[in-house]
Amino acid sequence: MNSETTSYIDKLKNSGDFLSLTREHEWYLASAEFALKNGTLVKVHDTGVIEFIPTTKTTKDIVLSSAVHGNETAPIEICDELIRNILKEELVITQRVLFIFGNPKSINIGLRFVEENLNRLFNGHHTMAGVAMNNERIRAKKLELYVSDFYARGDAQSERFHYDLHTAIRGSKNEKFAVYPYLHGKPWKKSQFQFLLSCGVNTVLLMKSSATTFSYYSSFVHGADSFTIELGQVKPFGENDMARFSKIKSTLIGLLTQETVDYYEFNVSDFEIFTVHRTINRTAEIFSFPFSDDAENFTGFSKGALLATDGETSYYADVEGEAIIFPNANVALGQRALLTVVPIDISEKLI
Repeated sequence: MNSETTSYIDKLKNSGDFLSLTREHEWYLASAEFALKNGTLVKVHDTGVIEFIPTTKTTKDIVLSSAVHGNETAPIEICDELIRNILKEELVITQRVLFIFGNPKSINIGLRFVEENLNRLFNGHHTMAGVAMNNERIRAKKLELYVSDFYARGDAQSERFHYDLHTAIRGSKNEKFAVYPYLHGKPWKKSQFQFLLSCGVNTVLLMKSSATTFSYYSSFVHGADSFTIELGQVKPFGENDMARFSKIKSTLIGLLTQETVDYYEFNVSDFEIFTVHRTINRTAEIFSFPFSDDAENFTGFSKGALLATDGETSYYADVEGEAIIFPNANVALGQRALLTVVPIDISEKLI
């Protein structure tokens, strides 16, 4: 172990500040391994990628990711606090956990991404014939490998979880919501809805097709219970009201520190559940929405209302109350510019 690595290990033990170390090394950090006084094993795999292994036998393998988009600061601050508390031994874990700050360079420049949207590059989309590699494509490939290695080293009987924490560009009529990746015919789980409700999330969007997102990768490839969890609207560092995230912090602490976690009994009436009605991709240079930039996620439209204009093509709401999610007219050509959703009853399709 070289002197630079020894130095950063000492700093981590003293300060617990893995986020600053990550931001100082935007694309690469030498790996290291050490133990805390309480016996917890710490493995730094790379910049923004740190694993904790408790001394006791575990039943859960948990991945917590943030900063897949660098300007989504609240999830970064939540994970930073958890990592600090574990490193400073103020939080003693009983389950294996891998924390990931996805895109450190984009954190430093305060933007969603540097060259390319990292959350469009998973599930193998980082390597495509005829497409030049860049740092974000390399990063996506590495992150997949770190997650694969983490799950492979876990007990075969352990439950697998991946919660990818985000905040949205726009405000939302339902401030916090989760995106449940497409399960390819497998049933949705009541236990995961109970977990989300404990986090203060009662709105769930069910996807109907495969995706390039980090959460879909872990769900599809590794069978993890996985979600993209939107915790509100994008704000700069220091401007987040952290009291608004008290439920998710306490729920994550329980997940990491308890052998079993008891949640409120499942009741479908506690939730607003939506399914994707359609996806609108941007295919033309001239693309626009008729609604204002401050139109909120889950805003519904009357049947026949204009939703988007893509070159010569216009899209109109074809069902009453068709609602918008993630509208972004500035995406690259060929990428999703808008999802529309409608309510759905899945009470008979849950296990």
